[in-house]
Amino acid sequence: MAYFVPLLNTFLFFSIYCSQGNALSSNYYAKTCPQAEDVVMKVVKEEAQKDRTVPATLLRMHFHDCFLRGCDASILLSSKGKNTAEKDAPPNGSMHGFYVIDGAKRAVEAKCPGVVSCADILAFAARDAVVLSGGPRWDVPKGRKDGRISRASETTLLPKPTFNISQLQQSFHQRGLSIDDMVALLASLKGVCPLKNRAKNAGMSNDPSPTTFDNSHFRLILQKKSLLSSDHALLTTPRTKRLVYRFATSKAAFHKAFSNSMIKMSSLTGGQEVRKDCRVVN
Repeated sequence: MAYFVPLLNTFLFFSIYCSQGNALSSNYYAKTCPQAEDVVMKVVKEEAQKDRTVPATLLRMHFHDCFLRGCDASILLSSKGKNTAEKDAPPNGSMHGFYVIDGAKRAVEAKCPGVVSCADILAFAARDAVVLSGGPRWDVPKGRKDGRISRASETTLLPKPTFNISQLQQSFHQRGLSIDDMVALLASLKGVCPLKNRAKNAGMSNDPSPTTFDNSHFRLILQKKSLLSSDHALLTTPRTKRLVYRFATSKAAFHKAFSNSMIKMSSLTGGQEVRKDCRVVN
């Protein structure tokens, strides 16, 4: 019973803050800033060429952002006064790519001042990160707003590497994400995690391509060579085991599932404004 009380609180928290979402569309910036995505891609590509771990951290950043208050760029806000922001919480301690989003925001602002939210820029950057790493491209829904609240204490709601299958399913279900979404997103996130981050959180990795977006991590899970218990948990039910096998044997199936799940996850919204500076509220 003790386990289900925090789960209920998590559900209520997410429902309250993410039910205030904004309608998204594929052509949201068609008239106001049609070049926004190209501008972001240029910045991400330049930074990824300098540091090959940039794509992985951008993908993780977007995932961690969406899983709390919806995709509202709350993870980009800086700590202020007595409030410790999400970015300074232990689960985000290994992230180092905030400067990439800052650069992309400045570049977009130079073209279209006050139009494109930091939340949308982060969603574009995460998609571009996957593409630059050899993964699929998808049409990112647009029109997110930026949130005004960021609390380190709320990062306890993120899925943990120690979660069993029931805990993982509950965590994703509370955000409207299916078991298929869970397998595609969770294993993908771990699969592209850079070695230096894994060493800090879970020891060395056996992944032969840690900075390439492919389906090798699913094969490692099947071979029971993954070091995270949440990965092994995916083999404990027939349905999740079938999904791991499907994605391990078909890159096309994995790419399609991942793209669909990213669109679904990135459509969780909850912000209220378009920040001028991604690190501070207006």
